Amino acid sequence: MGSQLALKSRIHSTESLAKIFNAQEMIASSHIAKARDVALNAKPYTDAIFDAVQALVAHTHITHPIAVKDENNPRVAVLALTSDRGMAGPYTSSIIRETESLLARLDAAGKQPELFVYGRRGSTYYKYRNRDIAATWEGDTDQPGVEIAETISSTLMDAYMKPAEQGGVSELYIVYTEFINMVVQKVRVLRMLPVEIVENEAKVPAPDEEAPAVADVAPLYTFEPSIEEVLDAILPKYIQSRIHECLLTAAASETASRQNAMHTATDNAHNLIDDLTRKLNASRQASITQELTEIIGSADALNKEEE
Repeated sequence: MGSQLALKSRIHSTESLAKIFNAQEMIASSHIAKARDVALNAKPYTDAIFDAVQALVAHTHITHPIAVKDENNPRVAVLALTSDRGMAGPYTSSIIRETESLLARLDAAGKQPELFVYGRRGSTYYKYRNRDIAATWEGDTDQPGVEIAETISSTLMDAYMKPAEQGGVSELYIVYTEFINMVVQKVRVLRMLPVEIVENEAKVPAPDEEAPAVADVAPLYTFEPSIEEVLDAILPKYIQSRIHECLLTAAASETASRQNAMHTATDNAHNLIDDLTRKLNASRQASITQELTEIIGSADALNKEEE
Protein backbone atom coordinates (compact mmCIF):
# COMPACT_ATOMS: atom_id res chain seq x y z
CA MET A 1 0.00 0.00 0.00
CA GLY A 2 2.86 2.35 0.81
CA SER A 3 4.34 1.78 -2.66
CA GLN A 4 1.00 2.55 -4.30
CA LEU A 5 0.66 5.80 -2.36
CA ALA A 6 4.15 6.84 -3.44
CA LEU A 7 3.35 6.05 -7.09
CA LYS A 8 0.09 8.00 -6.91
CA SER A 9 1.93 10.98 -5.43
CA ARG A 10 4.55 10.89 -8.19
CA ILE A 11 1.87 10.63 -10.86
CA HIS A 12 0.02 13.62 -9.43
CA SER A 13 3.16 15.77 -9.22
CA THR A 14 4.24 14.79 -12.74
CA GLU A 15 0.80 15.69 -14.09
CA SER A 16 1.14 19.14 -12.49
CA LEU A 17 4.56 19.59 -14.08
CA ALA A 18 3.22 18.48 -17.44
CA LYS A 19 0.54 21.20 -17.25
CA ILE A 20 3.21 23.82 -16.48
CA PHE A 21 5.42 22.61 -19.34
CA ASN A 22 2.50 22.62 -21.74
CA ALA A 23 1.50 26.15 -20.69
CA GLN A 24 5.06 27.40 -21.20
CA GLU A 25 5.16 25.75 -24.64
CA MET A 26 1.89 27.42 -25.65
CA ILE A 27 3.14 30.83 -24.47
CA ALA A 28 6.38 30.41 -26.41
CA SER A 29 4.43 29.29 -29.48
CA SER A 30 2.33 32.45 -29.33
CA HIS A 31 5.46 34.64 -29.16
CA ILE A 32 7.77 32.91 -31.61
CA ALA A 33 6.11 34.12 -34.83
CA LYS A 34 6.41 37.78 -33.85
CA ALA A 35 9.95 37.38 -32.49
CA ARG A 36 11.06 35.61 -35.67
CA ASP A 37 9.52 38.22 -37.96
CA VAL A 38 11.03 41.11 -35.99
CA ALA A 39 14.49 39.52 -36.09
CA LEU A 40 14.33 38.75 -39.80
CA ASN A 41 12.97 42.20 -40.66
CA ALA A 42 15.80 43.93 -38.80
CA LYS A 43 18.55 41.93 -40.48
CA PRO A 44 18.53 43.69 -43.92
CA TYR A 45 19.02 47.11 -42.31
CA THR A 46 21.90 45.86 -40.18
CA ASP A 47 23.50 44.12 -43.17
CA ALA A 48 23.17 47.31 -45.23
CA ILE A 49 24.94 49.52 -42.70
CA PHE A 50 27.60 46.86 -42.13
CA ASP A 51 28.25 46.55 -45.88
CA ALA A 52 28.50 50.34 -46.17
CA VAL A 53 30.96 50.60 -43.27
CA GLN A 54 33.00 47.68 -44.56
CA ALA A 55 33.19 49.15 -48.06
CA LEU A 56 34.20 52.48 -46.60
CA VAL A 57 36.98 50.90 -44.56
CA ALA A 58 38.15 48.71 -47.43
CA HIS A 59 38.40 51.46 -50.05
CA THR A 60 39.76 54.35 -48.04
CA HIS A 61 42.91 54.86 -46.02
CA ILE A 62 41.60 56.01 -42.66
CA THR A 63 42.88 55.89 -39.12
CA HIS A 64 39.51 56.31 -37.45
CA PRO A 65 38.74 54.03 -34.44
CA ILE A 66 36.00 52.35 -36.49
CA ALA A 67 38.74 50.74 -38.58
CA VAL A 68 41.89 50.69 -36.43
CA LYS A 69 42.64 50.83 -32.73
CA ASP A 70 45.70 50.99 -30.55
CA GLU A 71 47.30 47.55 -30.82
CA ASN A 72 49.30 48.19 -27.65
CA ASN A 73 46.10 48.25 -25.58
CA PRO A 74 45.42 44.67 -24.40
CA ARG A 75 41.94 45.37 -23.02
CA VAL A 76 39.00 43.98 -24.98
CA ALA A 77 35.27 44.01 -24.21
CA VAL A 78 33.14 40.87 -24.42
CA LEU A 79 29.33 41.12 -24.33
CA ALA A 80 27.44 37.88 -23.59
CA LEU A 81 23.72 37.81 -24.42
CA THR A 82 22.01 35.34 -22.07
CA SER A 83 18.40 35.04 -20.85
CA ASP A 84 16.43 36.33 -17.88
CA ARG A 85 14.33 33.20 -17.44
CA GLY A 86 15.01 29.49 -17.44
CA MET A 87 13.10 26.62 -19.06
CA ALA A 88 14.89 27.27 -22.35
CA GLY A 89 16.94 24.10 -22.55
CA PRO A 90 20.67 24.60 -23.19
CA TYR A 91 20.24 28.19 -24.42
CA THR A 92 22.08 30.04 -21.63
CA SER A 93 24.56 27.23 -20.93
CA SER A 94 25.64 27.24 -24.60
CA ILE A 95 26.22 31.00 -24.46
CA ILE A 96 28.24 30.70 -21.24
CA ARG A 97 30.29 27.84 -22.63
CA GLU A 98 31.17 29.80 -25.80
CA THR A 99 31.90 32.92 -23.72
CA GLU A 100 34.28 30.98 -21.49
CA SER A 101 36.01 29.59 -24.58
CA LEU A 102 36.39 33.10 -26.03
CA LEU A 103 37.74 34.48 -22.76
CA ALA A 104 40.26 31.63 -22.60
CA ARG A 105 41.43 32.35 -26.16
CA LEU A 106 41.80 36.04 -25.42
CA ASP A 107 43.77 35.30 -22.24
CA ALA A 108 46.05 32.97 -24.20
CA ALA A 109 46.63 35.75 -26.75
CA GLY A 110 47.76 38.12 -24.01
CA LYS A 111 44.55 40.14 -23.92
CA GLN A 112 42.72 41.44 -20.86
CA PRO A 113 39.01 40.78 -21.46
CA GLU A 114 36.35 42.81 -19.67
CA LEU A 115 33.02 41.01 -19.38
CA PHE A 116 29.63 42.64 -20.03
CA VAL A 117 26.53 40.47 -19.48
CA TYR A 118 22.96 40.89 -20.66
CA GLY A 119 20.44 38.61 -18.93
CA ARG A 120 19.78 37.60 -15.33
CA ARG A 121 20.86 33.98 -15.81
CA GLY A 122 24.30 34.94 -17.09
CA SER A 123 24.93 37.63 -14.49
CA THR A 124 23.89 35.26 -11.69
CA TYR A 125 26.23 32.59 -13.04
CA TYR A 126 29.27 34.87 -13.06
CA LYS A 127 28.46 36.63 -9.81
CA TYR A 128 28.15 33.27 -8.03
CA ARG A 129 31.62 32.42 -9.29
CA ASN A 130 33.03 35.81 -8.24
CA ARG A 131 33.86 36.78 -11.81
CA ASP A 132 34.45 40.48 -12.36
CA ILE A 133 31.70 41.99 -14.52
CA ALA A 134 32.08 45.47 -15.98
CA ALA A 135 28.31 45.99 -16.42
CA THR A 136 25.08 43.97 -16.46
CA TRP A 137 21.61 44.52 -17.90
CA GLU A 138 18.44 42.59 -17.11
CA GLY A 139 14.83 42.55 -18.21
CA ASP A 140 12.85 41.44 -21.29
CA THR A 141 15.52 39.33 -22.95
CA ASP A 142 12.78 37.57 -24.93
CA GLN A 143 11.33 40.93 -26.09
CA PRO A 144 14.17 43.49 -26.18
CA GLY A 145 13.37 47.06 -27.17
CA VAL A 146 15.32 49.88 -28.74
CA GLU A 147 15.92 51.46 -25.32
CA ILE A 148 18.02 48.58 -24.00
CA ALA A 149 20.01 48.50 -27.25
CA GLU A 150 20.74 52.21 -26.87
CA THR A 151 21.84 51.74 -23.26
CA ILE A 152 24.17 48.84 -24.07
CA SER A 153 25.62 50.51 -27.17
CA SER A 154 26.25 53.73 -25.24
CA THR A 155 28.16 51.87 -22.52
CA LEU A 156 30.27 49.91 -25.01
CA MET A 157 30.83 53.02 -27.12
CA ASP A 158 32.20 54.87 -24.10
CA ALA A 159 34.48 51.95 -23.24
CA TYR A 160 35.76 51.75 -26.82
CA MET A 161 36.41 55.46 -27.28
CA LYS A 162 38.24 55.94 -23.98
CA PRO A 163 42.03 56.22 -24.18
CA ALA A 164 44.01 53.22 -23.03
CA GLU A 165 45.36 55.04 -20.00
CA GLN A 166 41.78 55.67 -18.84
CA GLY A 167 40.75 52.01 -19.07
CA GLY A 168 39.47 51.99 -22.64
CA VAL A 169 39.23 48.81 -24.72
CA SER A 170 40.66 48.13 -28.17
CA GLU A 171 38.14 45.53 -29.43
CA LEU A 172 34.44 44.71 -28.99
CA TYR A 173 33.06 41.15 -29.15
CA ILE A 174 29.50 39.86 -28.86
CA VAL A 175 28.54 36.28 -28.02
CA TYR A 176 24.95 35.59 -29.01
CA THR A 177 22.66 32.93 -30.50
CA GLU A 178 21.74 33.31 -34.15
CA PHE A 179 18.23 32.24 -35.15
CA ILE A 180 18.44 29.88 -38.14
CA ASN A 181 15.01 28.27 -37.94
CA MET A 182 12.64 26.82 -35.36
CA VAL A 183 14.89 23.82 -34.78
CA VAL A 184 18.40 25.19 -35.30
CA GLN A 185 19.94 28.07 -33.33
CA LYS A 186 23.72 28.54 -33.40
CA VAL A 187 25.98 30.36 -30.96
CA ARG A 188 28.07 32.98 -32.73
CA VAL A 189 31.03 35.16 -31.77
CA LEU A 190 31.02 38.51 -33.56
CA ARG A 191 33.82 41.05 -33.49
CA MET A 192 32.04 44.37 -33.87
CA LEU A 193 35.00 46.72 -33.68
CA PRO A 194 37.36 47.34 -35.29
CA VAL A 195 35.48 46.43 -38.46
CA GLU A 196 36.87 43.32 -40.10
CA ILE A 197 37.32 43.50 -43.86
CA VAL A 198 35.90 40.40 -45.54
CA GLU A 199 37.36 40.20 -49.02
CA ASN A 200 35.20 38.64 -51.70
CA GLU A 201 36.95 35.88 -53.60
CA ALA A 202 37.40 36.63 -57.28
CA LYS A 203 35.19 34.52 -59.48
CA VAL A 204 37.16 32.16 -61.72
CA PRO A 205 35.46 31.82 -65.11
CA ALA A 206 34.58 28.33 -66.31
CA PRO A 207 36.44 26.91 -69.34
CA ASP A 208 33.50 27.69 -71.62
CA GLU A 209 33.02 31.22 -70.24
CA GLU A 210 34.75 34.41 -71.28
CA ALA A 211 36.74 36.36 -68.74
CA PRO A 212 35.15 39.64 -67.68
CA ALA A 213 36.23 42.47 -69.95
CA VAL A 214 36.37 45.09 -67.18
CA ALA A 215 37.86 44.51 -63.76
CA ASP A 216 36.09 45.68 -60.61
CA VAL A 217 36.94 49.27 -59.80
CA ALA A 218 37.04 50.46 -56.21
CA PRO A 219 34.49 53.22 -55.60
CA LEU A 220 35.64 56.72 -54.84
CA TYR A 221 34.29 58.56 -51.80
CA THR A 222 34.03 62.21 -50.95
CA PHE A 223 33.16 63.31 -47.45
CA GLU A 224 31.31 66.39 -46.35
CA PRO A 225 32.12 68.17 -44.12
CA SER A 226 35.05 65.84 -43.31
CA ILE A 227 35.81 62.14 -43.03
CA GLU A 228 36.26 62.36 -39.25
CA GLU A 229 32.85 63.96 -38.71
CA VAL A 230 31.15 61.48 -41.02
CA LEU A 231 32.69 58.48 -39.27
CA ASP A 232 31.99 59.97 -35.85
CA ALA A 233 28.31 60.11 -36.82
CA ILE A 234 28.29 56.60 -38.32
CA LEU A 235 30.09 54.82 -35.48
CA PRO A 236 27.36 55.02 -32.78
CA LYS A 237 24.64 54.14 -35.32
CA TYR A 238 26.69 51.16 -36.48
CA ILE A 239 27.22 49.87 -32.94
CA GLN A 240 23.57 50.33 -31.96
CA SER A 241 22.23 48.65 -35.10
CA ARG A 242 24.46 45.63 -34.70
CA ILE A 243 23.68 45.24 -31.00
CA HIS A 244 19.95 45.66 -31.63
CA GLU A 245 20.00 43.04 -34.39
CA CYS A 246 21.90 40.61 -32.13
CA LEU A 247 19.37 41.21 -29.32
CA LEU A 248 16.45 40.51 -31.64
CA THR A 249 17.87 37.32 -33.14
CA ALA A 250 18.90 36.17 -29.65
CA ALA A 251 15.33 36.78 -28.43
CA ALA A 252 13.92 34.70 -31.28
CA SER A 253 16.44 31.96 -30.51
CA GLU A 254 15.54 32.01 -26.81
CA THR A 255 11.81 31.71 -27.55
CA ALA A 256 12.37 28.89 -30.05
CA SER A 257 14.67 27.09 -27.63
CA ARG A 258 12.08 27.44 -24.85
CA GLN A 259 9.31 26.08 -27.07
CA ASN A 260 11.41 23.08 -28.11
CA ALA A 261 12.52 22.42 -24.52
CA MET A 262 8.97 22.63 -23.14
CA HIS A 263 7.65 20.38 -25.91
CA THR A 264 10.28 17.77 -25.07
CA ALA A 265 9.62 18.17 -21.33
CA THR A 266 5.87 17.69 -21.86
CA ASP A 267 6.44 14.52 -23.87
CA ASN A 268 8.85 13.19 -21.24
CA ALA A 269 6.34 13.95 -18.47
CA HIS A 270 3.59 12.07 -20.30
CA ASN A 271 5.94 9.12 -20.88
CA LEU A 272 6.84 9.13 -17.18
CA ILE A 273 3.14 9.22 -16.24
CA ASP A 274 2.46 6.23 -18.48
CA ASP A 275 5.38 4.32 -16.95
CA LEU A 276 4.28 5.14 -13.38
CA THR A 277 0.68 4.19 -14.20
CA ARG A 278 1.82 0.79 -15.46
CA LYS A 279 3.82 0.29 -12.27
CA LEU A 280 0.80 1.33 -10.19
CA ASN A 281 -1.47 -1.12 -12.03
CA ALA A 282 1.11 -3.89 -11.62
CA SER A 283 1.33 -3.10 -7.90
CA ARG A 284 -2.48 -3.21 -7.59
CA GLN A 285 -2.66 -6.53 -9.42
CA ALA A 286 0.05 -7.97 -7.21
CA SER A 287 -1.80 -6.73 -4.11
CA ILE A 288 -5.12 -8.24 -5.31
CA THR A 289 -3.42 -11.52 -6.19
CA GLN A 290 -1.82 -11.65 -2.75
CA GLU A 291 -5.18 -10.98 -1.06
CA LEU A 292 -6.89 -13.70 -3.12
CA THR A 293 -4.11 -16.13 -2.31
CA GLU A 294 -4.49 -15.38 1.41
CA ILE A 295 -8.30 -15.84 1.24
CA ILE A 296 -8.01 -19.13 -0.64
CA GLY A 297 -5.35 -20.34 1.76
CA SER A 298 -7.52 -19.46 4.76
CA ALA A 299 -10.53 -21.22 3.23
CA ASP A 300 -8.46 -24.34 2.59
CA ALA A 301 -7.21 -24.30 6.18
CA LEU A 302 -10.80 -24.05 7.52
CA ASN A 303 -11.98 -26.91 5.32
CA LYS A 304 -9.18 -29.13 6.58
CA GLU A 305 -10.08 -28.31 10.18
CA GLU A 306 -13.75 -29.26 9.59
CA GLU A 307 -12.73 -32.59 8.07
